[in-house]
Amino acid sequence: MATRIKRGTSAKRGATRAKPRTAQRSRANAFLARLPFTEEQMQKAATIGILGILALGGVITAQFMGLPGMVQEEMALAAGRAGFEVKKVEVRNVDKMNELKVYEIVLAQKDRSMPQVDLEELRRELTRFSWIADARISRQLPDTLIVDIVEREPLAVWEDRGRVMLVDAEGVALEPSPGQIDPKMLRIVGKRANTRIKDLTKLLDAAPALTPQVKEAEWVGNRRWNLTFHTGEVLALPEGEDLSQAALINFARMDGVNRLLGKGVTYFDLRDPERAYLRRPRSPAKPEGDALASAADQ
Repeated sequence: MATRIKRGTSAKRGATRAKPRTAQRSRANAFLARLPFTEEQMQKAATIGILGILALGGVITAQFMGLPGMVQEEMALAAGRAGFEVKKVEVRNVDKMNELKVYEIVLAQKDRSMPQVDLEELRRELTRFSWIADARISRQLPDTLIVDIVEREPLAVWEDRGRVMLVDAEGVALEPSPGQIDPKMLRIVGKRANTRIKDLTKLLDAAPALTPQVKEAEWVGNRRWNLTFHTGEVLALPEGEDLSQAALINFARMDGVNRLLGKGVTYFDLRDPERAYLRRPRSPAKPEGDALASAADQ
């Protein structure tokens, strides 16, 4: 039995499939027509973008392959001519230090080709400022440098021979701005006392009940601490990490039992490991030598 073949069926199906493509091209053309750019401008921008990316990639490849500096320099300049050069700087997370100091350093890179910016060297320059613990710098193509600052956190106020500074947990001295010195912050006093801040923190951590009551810590003779409490008393501690911690812990125990602070004693001397001494305000009715008395055996 003969089979009839309908002519034109394949052609019709092909024509049917072609319609959506034509519609898609029409919608794309209509969208492009609404843009505020001519076709020539868009083609030029695309060309510049492609050339810039190729130049930037060429610089990275040259650096990776160790090509001569002249080649790298020429590729970097080509990237700059394609529009990949520093035009804007964005500084983030600056709260305590003067932000203008950061901009003075970073803006020296303005109008430089993006590949020519040495991010690591720029970071080293910024971290020379005492307030900056770290700086994370990145390129945001085509023309922006992002500078993310990590500032140091002040832990105490340091006084030395009339000079007042802030210090962080590492003992780094920080130049304060007006209004930055909080009267509630711990004060440390003495020559190079800032370099002993870690030891002081460890000492105070040994007696956490007393820590909030300590107003000032004086580094005496580059060998030991005197602690001053908010109630006015001075506690003299012995030399040596272990002895000073043991003395402070013992004082905290005695204060917990007998409430030594705020009772009129002006000076507690625990430098002798065997005995504790206290001094009361001078009384006109008693000789001056009676002001110092033995308080308790340890």
